Amino acid sequence: MKKRIKKTITAAAILLAAGILYYVIYRLTGFAIPCPFHFVTGLYCPGCGISRMFISLFQLDFVSALHQNAAVLILSPLFLILAIASVVTYIKTGNMPHSRWFNIIVILLICCFVLFGVLRNIPYFSFLAPLN
Repeated sequence: MKKRIKKTITAAAILLAAGILYYVIYRLTGFAIPCPFHFVTGLYCPGCGISRMFISLFQLDFVSALHQNAAVLILSPLFLILAIASVVTYIKTGNMPHSRWFNIIVILLICCFVLFGVLRNIPYFSFLAPLN
Protein backbone atom coordinates (compact mmCIF):
# COMPACT_ATOMS: atom_id res chain seq x y z
CA MET A 1 0.00 0.00 0.00
CA LYS A 2 2.83 2.41 0.80
CA LYS A 3 4.31 1.72 -2.63
CA ARG A 4 1.01 2.66 -4.31
CA ILE A 5 0.78 5.86 -2.24
CA LYS A 6 4.32 6.82 -3.26
CA LYS A 7 3.55 6.01 -6.90
CA THR A 8 0.37 8.11 -6.81
CA ILE A 9 2.08 11.09 -5.17
CA THR A 10 4.91 10.90 -7.71
CA ALA A 11 2.48 10.85 -10.64
CA ALA A 12 0.51 13.78 -9.18
CA ALA A 13 3.71 15.79 -8.61
CA ILE A 14 4.87 15.17 -12.19
CA LEU A 15 1.48 16.20 -13.56
CA LEU A 16 1.44 19.35 -11.42
CA ALA A 17 5.02 20.24 -12.41
CA ALA A 18 4.17 19.78 -16.10
CA GLY A 19 1.14 22.05 -15.72
CA ILE A 20 3.16 24.75 -13.97
CA LEU A 21 5.92 24.49 -16.58
CA TYR A 22 3.36 24.81 -19.40
CA TYR A 23 1.85 27.89 -17.70
CA VAL A 24 5.28 29.52 -17.29
CA ILE A 25 6.20 28.81 -20.92
CA TYR A 26 2.84 30.23 -22.05
CA ARG A 27 3.26 33.38 -19.96
CA LEU A 28 6.83 33.96 -21.14
CA THR A 29 6.43 33.13 -24.84
CA GLY A 30 2.71 33.10 -25.59
CA PHE A 31 3.16 29.59 -27.05
CA ALA A 32 0.15 27.34 -26.54
CA ILE A 33 -0.40 23.77 -27.68
CA PRO A 34 -2.52 23.92 -30.85
CA CYS A 35 -5.40 21.50 -31.39
CA PRO A 36 -4.52 19.12 -34.24
CA PHE A 37 -8.21 18.34 -34.87
CA HIS A 38 -9.02 22.05 -35.31
CA PHE A 39 -5.91 22.55 -37.45
CA VAL A 40 -6.89 19.75 -39.85
CA THR A 41 -10.69 20.18 -39.97
CA GLY A 42 -11.34 23.77 -38.91
CA LEU A 43 -13.88 22.40 -36.40
CA TYR A 44 -13.70 22.66 -32.63
CA CYS A 45 -13.27 19.38 -30.77
CA PRO A 46 -14.76 18.93 -27.27
CA GLY A 47 -11.31 19.66 -25.83
CA CYS A 48 -10.55 22.87 -27.70
CA GLY A 49 -9.87 25.66 -25.22
CA ILE A 50 -8.96 23.48 -22.23
CA SER A 51 -5.45 24.93 -21.94
CA ARG A 52 -6.78 28.49 -22.08
CA MET A 53 -9.52 27.52 -19.60
CA PHE A 54 -6.92 26.35 -17.07
CA ILE A 55 -4.81 29.47 -17.67
CA SER A 56 -7.91 31.63 -17.06
CA LEU A 57 -8.67 29.68 -13.89
CA PHE A 58 -5.09 30.14 -12.71
CA GLN A 59 -5.62 33.89 -13.17
CA LEU A 60 -9.02 33.64 -11.37
CA ASP A 61 -10.86 34.78 -14.51
CA PHE A 62 -13.88 32.48 -14.24
CA VAL A 63 -15.92 34.15 -16.99
CA SER A 64 -13.13 33.69 -19.52
CA ALA A 65 -12.64 30.10 -18.34
CA LEU A 66 -16.33 29.43 -18.97
CA HIS A 67 -16.05 30.87 -22.49
CA GLN A 68 -13.00 28.74 -23.30
CA ASN A 69 -14.54 25.35 -22.49
CA ALA A 70 -17.85 25.38 -20.64
CA ALA A 71 -18.29 21.60 -20.60
CA VAL A 72 -15.01 20.83 -18.86
CA LEU A 73 -15.43 23.70 -16.41
CA ILE A 74 -18.99 22.75 -15.45
CA LEU A 75 -18.26 19.02 -15.24
CA SER A 76 -14.89 19.38 -13.48
CA PRO A 77 -16.34 18.71 -9.99
CA LEU A 78 -17.60 15.37 -11.28
CA PHE A 79 -14.17 14.67 -12.83
CA LEU A 80 -12.58 15.44 -9.49
CA ILE A 81 -14.91 13.10 -7.61
CA LEU A 82 -14.25 10.28 -10.11
CA ALA A 83 -10.50 10.88 -9.94
CA ILE A 84 -10.46 10.84 -6.14
CA ALA A 85 -12.59 7.69 -6.05
CA SER A 86 -10.25 6.03 -8.54
CA VAL A 87 -7.12 6.99 -6.62
CA VAL A 88 -8.54 5.88 -3.27
CA THR A 89 -9.63 2.54 -4.72
CA TYR A 90 -6.25 2.09 -6.39
CA ILE A 91 -4.37 2.82 -3.15
CA LYS A 92 -6.57 0.46 -1.13
CA THR A 93 -6.83 -2.46 -3.57
CA GLY A 94 -4.23 -1.96 -6.28
CA ASN A 95 -6.99 -1.93 -8.93
CA MET A 96 -8.86 0.86 -10.65
CA PRO A 97 -12.63 0.92 -10.04
CA HIS A 98 -14.77 -0.79 -12.63
CA SER A 99 -18.08 -0.77 -10.82
CA ARG A 100 -21.31 -0.40 -12.73
CA TRP A 101 -22.04 3.15 -11.48
CA PHE A 102 -18.52 4.30 -12.30
CA ASN A 103 -18.79 2.99 -15.87
CA ILE A 104 -22.25 4.55 -16.32
CA ILE A 105 -20.97 7.96 -15.20
CA VAL A 106 -17.97 7.72 -17.53
CA ILE A 107 -20.23 6.79 -20.47
CA LEU A 108 -22.54 9.71 -19.67
CA LEU A 109 -19.56 12.07 -19.54
CA ILE A 110 -18.36 10.85 -22.92
CA CYS A 111 -21.85 11.40 -24.36
CA CYS A 112 -21.91 14.93 -22.91
CA PHE A 113 -18.56 15.74 -24.51
CA VAL A 114 -19.55 14.34 -27.88
CA LEU A 115 -22.75 16.41 -27.78
CA PHE A 116 -20.78 19.48 -26.69
CA GLY A 117 -18.32 18.93 -29.55
CA VAL A 118 -21.14 18.74 -32.08
CA LEU A 119 -23.08 21.72 -30.72
CA ARG A 120 -20.11 24.07 -30.57
CA ASN A 121 -19.67 23.67 -34.35
CA ILE A 122 -23.28 24.56 -35.22
CA PRO A 123 -23.59 28.28 -36.05
CA TYR A 124 -26.61 28.74 -33.75
CA PHE A 125 -24.46 27.58 -30.81
CA SER A 126 -21.35 29.58 -31.78
CA PHE A 127 -21.23 30.98 -28.23
CA LEU A 128 -19.85 27.55 -27.21
CA ALA A 129 -16.77 27.96 -29.43
CA PRO A 130 -13.61 28.92 -27.52
CA LEU A 131 -12.49 32.54 -27.55
CA ASN A 132 -9.30 33.29 -29.47
